[in-house]
Amino acid sequence: MNPLTNRPMTAARRSLALAAAALACAGALAGCSGHGKYTREHIAQAKEKMTMLKSGTEYQMAQQQFLAGDLDKAMKTIDRSVALNPNVARSHVLRGRILLERGRLEQAREALLTAEGLDDQNVEAQYYLGIIHERVNEPGEALARYSRAAELDPANPQYLVAAAEMHLVQGHLDEAERMLTEKKSQFRYNAAVRQALGQIAMLRGDASTAARHFADALTLASDDAGIMEDLIRAQMACGDFAEAEYHIQRLLEREENKNRRDLMHLRARCLMAVNRPVEARTLLLELTGHREGSRDLRAWIDLGNVAASLKDRANLRTASQRVLAIAPDRHEGWMLRALLGRIENNPEQALAAADQAAARTTTDAAPFLLRALILEDLGRLDEARESLVEGLHRDPNNRAAQTLLAALDNTPKPSGAVVGHGAAGE
Repeated sequence: MNPLTNRPMTAARRSLALAAAALACAGALAGCSGHGKYTREHIAQAKEKMTMLKSGTEYQMAQQQFLAGDLDKAMKTIDRSVALNPNVARSHVLRGRILLERGRLEQAREALLTAEGLDDQNVEAQYYLGIIHERVNEPGEALARYSRAAELDPANPQYLVAAAEMHLVQGHLDEAERMLTEKKSQFRYNAAVRQALGQIAMLRGDASTAARHFADALTLASDDAGIMEDLIRAQMACGDFAEAEYHIQRLLEREENKNRRDLMHLRARCLMAVNRPVEARTLLLELTGHREGSRDLRAWIDLGNVAASLKDRANLRTASQRVLAIAPDRHEGWMLRALLGRIENNPEQALAAADQAAARTTTDAAPFLLRALILEDLGRLDEARESLVEGLHRDPNNRAAQTLLAALDNTPKPSGAVVGHGAAGE
């Protein structure tokens, strides 16, 4: 019976009803058996977005680990990020930076080249490839990479300065200066640009211009130790030892520089130059008093010179012995022995030591100047003149030798020898 009409169904009608029901059921089953094309694409996109999200999260974690100095964890994390999504340039750049920090330059280069292949506009890939070439002493390739980075990001002075430094390494001073000068107004508040200009001036032997650039740079970055050290050396080259000593003191007051022997050496030289020999002697005794200082040739030579200026026979004797023991073939130890002989009023011993010093140098006029002073003490003026002339052959610009020679030329020959004593340079 048909439930809608309450009439019995014929066999034909029953067959048609069964067929329609079967078709409807088949259609319903087909709809439940799988997703439609739109649904499948939506699911694939969702999975891809989730993978990218996970990759980005791993990248951020790796970056934090890298900045914290945990290179091992950073390496594992960035590898997971790359495995999830190998088509992101910044991930390969970070991987290259981690490898670079670990000293694995070839693998770092491969990672950065991969980043470049994915994105040839990636500035960091160019910059860090430049660093790798610089480390393996390939300045031409490094210059090309740094220059490319500067083209891609002309607002960042870091890349410009790096390119200029590569020009300096190759001796292209004019090109380096041109690059920096063109951008000087744009980066007028950037310390690195002014520091680089100062380095160019120093390489040209223009210490006064260099000192001005370094002073400007230090004004812009007052805590930068590298700039301060550049300024110190420029000031010393200019003869501005008082200012240099002040800046050295500032550096030595920092905890990380407390035991830096190179800065202590520079300060001792400045103290000697500004006529503070007692302070210089105290500092040099500290430098030579430790185990590390037992073979510090420069410190012993400076101590000997300071002791000579103070007529401190004990320290002068010790210094001369140490210098001769460390470097018997150099002239400085014999110079110190000659100074000791002069202070002890023993000109013959002093002259013999000065002869030894003169025989051991080809470029320094100082031994000949000291020898001339000793000969003058002995009244042997002609020989003193000859010694000065010989010294000026080695160093034609030695002002002390020029001054003494002019004085001797205007001095009449004495009737007898007069023995005096005093330190060289008096």
